[in-house]
Formats: sequence, structure tokens, C-alpha cells
Amino acid sequence: MNYIWYFLIVFSIIFGALNSTLSEVVNAILSGVQLSVKIALTLLGIMTFWLGIMKIAEKSGLVEFLSKLLRPIAKLIFPEIPSDSKIIGDVAMNFSANALGLANAATPMGIKAISGMQELNKDKESASDSMCTLLAMNTAGFQLIPATVIAILAASGCKNPTEIIVPTLIVTSTAFIGAIIIAKMFKHIFPPQISKEEKDA
Repeated sequence: MNYIWYFLIVFSIIFGALNSTLSEVVNAILSGVQLSVKIALTLLGIMTFWLGIMKIAEKSGLVEFLSKLLRPIAKLIFPEIPSDSKIIGDVAMNFSANALGLANAATPMGIKAISGMQELNKDKESASDSMCTLLAMNTAGFQLIPATVIAILAASGCKNPTEIIVPTLIVTSTAFIGAIIIAKMFKHIFPPQISKEEKDA
């Protein structure tokens, strides 16, 4: 990736010098740097706000309440996991954080859920069906409130950055449902390999 960026920068400077537009290239670089810093600071503020809200929700028990509401759905998606396992709660919290657009807050919960799934996994060398399903869910990125996108739009000067919520909800819902369906389909197309020891047992 570093080579690609290096090539783009060098190519832009050379192209600008050959076409006598080097000053425009330099101005574009400087304005781009200023815009990137502005977006980063705005994004930092939005993420700090939502992470704070998430922390308050966690301390007040709201996240745990949402986890309990989502637990039956998570159990349907992950039938291999025992219903009384804490993994279901971790999955529900991971989903809740993603739905609120808090990808950074969702990551530790997702890692915790994956670690628990690995303990239940019989084949330690391969990902289990539950692990693949959770990965597909996180990759699809279902979001009720796309906080990161809203922050970038606000920093870019968009007059109504929240208008992205409905299109994002439609797209991420479709991708989320599709990811689960595909993961379940592949579960039957490529069933887990049974070792000789398991067959003998």
C-alpha cells in the first residue's frame, strides 16, 4: 500500500511539472492535508461522544437490556452455542455496538465472542460455523446510526448529514441478512471435516 501511495504522489508531481500545473498540485496537497485534519478532528469528536454514550448505556444497564432482547435472535443464528453461555451476550453486545455505528467499541466484544467460540470449537485449526457467521455479520456492518459516516459528511460541509441514515439502514440490512444466509448456505455446502479420531469415537 505504501508503494501505491508513493507512486501516486510522485506521478502527480511529475505530471504537474510537465504540464506546468505544479502549483495547483501543491495547493491541492495542502488543501487536502487541511481537510483531512478537519475530518479527523470532527470524527474524533463524534466517536468520543458516541463512545461516551455507549459507556453510559453500559453502566446504566441499557446495553445488557438490549443484549437480553437480542439473545433469542442470537440463539437462532448461533444454535451451536449453549443458550446459557456468556458468548450469546457478547454477540448481542457486539451487534448492538455495530448497530449504533460504534465499530471501535464493537471490536473488543467481537474478539471476546470469537475467543469463547474458539473454546467450544472442536477443530482448533479451523474456524467454526459460529465464528464464520459472526465474521460475516461484522463484515456486513449493519448500522442503525452510521456515526462515522455522519461525522465525515458533517466535516465535509454537508448541510444535512443525517439524511444518510435511511439509505444506510436499507443497504446494511440487506447486506446483513444476505451475509447470514450465505454463511448458513456455505455451512451445508462445505460441512466440517470429521477427523478419524472423532469417527472412531
